[in-house]
Amino acid sequence: MSIYLPIGPQHPVHPEAVQLKLKVEGEEVVDADVDVSFVHRGIEKVLETKTYVQGLFLAERICGICNVAHTTCYAINVERLAGVEVPRRALHLRLVVEELARMHSHMLWLSLLAHVIGFDSLFMLAQRDRELVLDLMEEITGGRVITSYNVIGGVRRNVDAALAQKIISTLDGLRKRVLEYKRLLGEDAILRARTEDVGYLSSSKAVELSAVGPVARASGVPYDVRECDPYLIHDEVPFNVVVYNTCDVWGRAMVRIDEVLESIEMIRYALERLPEGDVRAKVPLLIKPPPGESVARVEAPRGELIHYVRSDGSEKPVRYKVRTPTLANLAALVEMLKTGRKDRPVYVADVPVIFASIDPCICCAARVLLIDEKRGSVKEVGMDEVVRGE
Repeated sequence: MSIYLPIGPQHPVHPEAVQLKLKVEGEEVVDADVDVSFVHRGIEKVLETKTYVQGLFLAERICGICNVAHTTCYAINVERLAGVEVPRRALHLRLVVEELARMHSHMLWLSLLAHVIGFDSLFMLAQRDRELVLDLMEEITGGRVITSYNVIGGVRRNVDAALAQKIISTLDGLRKRVLEYKRLLGEDAILRARTEDVGYLSSSKAVELSAVGPVARASGVPYDVRECDPYLIHDEVPFNVVVYNTCDVWGRAMVRIDEVLESIEMIRYALERLPEGDVRAKVPLLIKPPPGESVARVEAPRGELIHYVRSDGSEKPVRYKVRTPTLANLAALVEMLKTGRKDRPVYVADVPVIFASIDPCICCAARVLLIDEKRGSVKEVGMDEVVRGE
């Protein structure tokens, strides 16, 4: 006998408002759906009412953890439209802060995975080491999470030789601890029991459902925007695209751990070859790009992030569109929640671990469609129409 088990929208599985709709037979999950419409903020629409400089700070708040990725993507779009050339030193510093943000995101994810499993000692250790990354972020940008570091034409603050050396030496010490986490994930019996063969997503399904980021790479799909479509100076800084073929939660954990190690080496490479020069091009306060459009892609910590902008020649964009990694991974999440592997089905107890494995950010994934039940039609509407009740 099947029953429907709703989890959320308010539930300790996740602090954001989301509802997982599960169909279960006993302890086994046989079907699933997800509703992420509870925290829609209408940021895309609001961006069309702001100047290009004002919009940078709004785009940064699409997601706190991925704020560097969003401002990088936004700045690249506006710089392309306006024909702004970013100084080489600024491109190096953008990469350094981008990779530090990736590190703190992955370490936060590791701690939350440990918490969901019940391994609170690992939760505290990972959070302790994440603080080292946040301290470096604060010294570089002035902010620990929301950085406001990227600006149109470059970056806000410079990095001197002393700070560059401090960053390198701090990350050298952190690398030893990250290697210990990797050993723990490989050897701890409880961690492996809760993550191996859990949340199965085959390589073919990952491609079919357009999975991105660590979710795709843990399923053997070698897709990383930094390698496939380089931006900043990613075509100059050597790194390895981390790929595992386990297709499960354990593989997603290993991808993120190895990516932290890769980020450390990328930051070292960029700082040791930091060119002289300005960190910001001269850009007018009121930017009016010529009519046109641009699409920018970056590899956010959670995966491929896409920003689209269209200009009509005024000081405000006529259209702005964002495709976030969590939104891209929702179809893959549903597949994981209802698909077991070999002789192991998906159990209700696996759901928090599987859900956490995509590193969900619901506030940046929420979208709204209004459905006319009488006419059976679906349409997108603007915020003004919603306010008027039309």
